[in-house]
Amino acid sequence: MLPHGFSFQLHHVGAGSAARRATFGTPHGSVELPAFMPVGTQATVKGLEIEQVRATGAQMVLANTYHLALRPGEEIVAELGGLHRFMGWDGPILTDSGGFQVFSLAAIVDVTEAAATFRSHLDGNLVELSPERAVAIQESLGSDVAMVLDHVVALPSEPGLIREATERTIRWAARSQAAHRRADQAQFAIVQGGLDPQLRLECTERLAALDFAGYAIGGLSVGEPPEEMYRILEQTAPVLPADRPRYLMGVGRPQELLEAIGHGIDLFDCVLPTRNGRNAMAFTDQRTIRLRNRRYATDPRPLQEGCPCAACRRSRGYLRHLFMVHEMLGPILLTAHNLTYYQRLLADARAAIEADRFVQFAAEKLSGWEMGEA
Repeated sequence: MLPHGFSFQLHHVGAGSAARRATFGTPHGSVELPAFMPVGTQATVKGLEIEQVRATGAQMVLANTYHLALRPGEEIVAELGGLHRFMGWDGPILTDSGGFQVFSLAAIVDVTEAAATFRSHLDGNLVELSPERAVAIQESLGSDVAMVLDHVVALPSEPGLIREATERTIRWAARSQAAHRRADQAQFAIVQGGLDPQLRLECTERLAALDFAGYAIGGLSVGEPPEEMYRILEQTAPVLPADRPRYLMGVGRPQELLEAIGHGIDLFDCVLPTRNGRNAMAFTDQRTIRLRNRRYATDPRPLQEGCPCAACRRSRGYLRHLFMVHEMLGPILLTAHNLTYYQRLLADARAAIEADRFVQFAAEKLSGWEMGEA
């Protein structure tokens, strides 16, 4: 169920697809869906001051349980007023449980029914993360939405291993729910099941029976081809509870966002716009511009016509110059541009859903991206 102070309103399902226009209300404000959350892993979106993040159009940000528990520690964040005050963001915040980071970063991991035990990627110290511990950390951080701890496995993996991880994810979700104490924080469960549609369906149905405030699809974008991800979305999204937010974790490229929206997904996060920005790669309506390419040395055009970000008030030639001389302003400006591009894309998608032209909108965008590098 949705806790007090939270709400979900489904306004419209677009013609010709399952694209949803909705509003998710939280104690720190409402989020117009579909929406993209910039990733602020360490309580900061890399390279940008929080007001710059807000200026991109972001409504909600993500921070990470695993990283903040290791540094500075959730007790320090709580002592300094909680995550919102700590990072200076007064809008909604979602915290990941740390399950994916245990899977991807920890040097040695031992997963048992009790917990995941691993060596910290920072100092090698032994750390234990149980479902109850993940809940306690996130309650200390004070995020609006807390993800339950799940068991993530690589794809492809043996069917037996995927089944075991999925069963454990369901049991851990129930334990997380039982450990939950904070009334002003919503818990989202995570659907696992690899690339097995029947296992995904079973996991969805069993988690739905537990009546969480929202549901995420996890365990994708971990090495499988995009077509496989789309197949699982097509089969899984329709059976997620229609009256709760639907979140696709860690995805992705602009074309993947539109594909997922068409299947009924509401919420996204990904490091791609910020990581690409730091590496001189800019998103536009004609795919990605790689600014280190010599062809942009004397290019007077903005990255994207009509974009209001600070980077687009400069020429491509100037932005390339910043990267070639290793000035920190280059990554800052491109990070701001990429996040602005994502937020404008999602805002336009919301408008297209309302106007019953999302299918056409997505096709137009995909046609532009297929034209090649601008």
